[in-house]
Amino acid sequence: MDAKQWLGLQPTHNPNRWFLPVVPGISTGGGFLFGGCGLGAAIAALEATTGRPVVWATAQYLSFARPGSIMDIDVVVAVAGKQTTQARAVGHVGGTEILTVNAALGQREFPESGQWVPFPEVPAPGDCPAREARWNVGDSILSRLDQRWALTPAPMEGAATSPVPGRCAVWTRLPELLTMSAPALAVLGDYVPLGLGATLEHDVTSNSLDNTLRVARVVETEWVLVDISVETVQQGFGHGHVYLWSEDGTLMATASQSALVRLFTADKAGAYRPATPS
Repeated sequence: MDAKQWLGLQPTHNPNRWFLPVVPGISTGGGFLFGGCGLGAAIAALEATTGRPVVWATAQYLSFARPGSIMDIDVVVAVAGKQTTQARAVGHVGGTEILTVNAALGQREFPESGQWVPFPEVPAPGDCPAREARWNVGDSILSRLDQRWALTPAPMEGAATSPVPGRCAVWTRLPELLTMSAPALAVLGDYVPLGLGATLEHDVTSNSLDNTLRVARVVETEWVLVDISVETVQQGFGHGHVYLWSEDGTLMATASQSALVRLFTADKAGAYRPATPS
């Protein structure tokens, strides 16, 4: 199963229009489309329409798409050069715009390459404790993810302890997914809110306002280390970034994000205050 199939993205007779049935498996526990799934679907549509791989893509989240709705994704190619395409995708449900994605796509030969960010020292996925969700995950994207705490701000048995505040990491795999790709990494890049929950003393929930994915080198890997750093929280908004690592230490992509932060109240069915950061 590739990312388009995992997300449920479907083509139409128009090569520039796609549609995404919004189902619980790509939605949050709060009952709306998970932002990373929206960005992932837009990237998949952009790549398929242009025939080029994404270099970076940034999403602005404008409204909520609820399970049972259909989000149409319209791709507009602004500039198509010899090596690079600049394009955008707009996701909407009826007349309501859900997200807007701007992107650059392309691939070039260049004599040098490298990565200069150190891979964190964390236990292997099989040695790390499972991440527990704060509510019933049976009707959300969390039911389709396997996540293990690899790095935590406070000591936790089986995980490494972060040497700096504001940093945590979870090993994550998507058991149904057979191939790694930029759309799949977009799903996993939408995790600054997890870092906010692990960092702040209050129990909080967060809504993503945006997400930018910058793709380096995608390699096949079963597990992805979602390495999260929260940089600041001010006036009810949090900002941070995510490094997305393969098991062999390849930096596949980076993501950056801002989120609106709220105090959490257990008013959803099956909700509970978690014993571990979430």
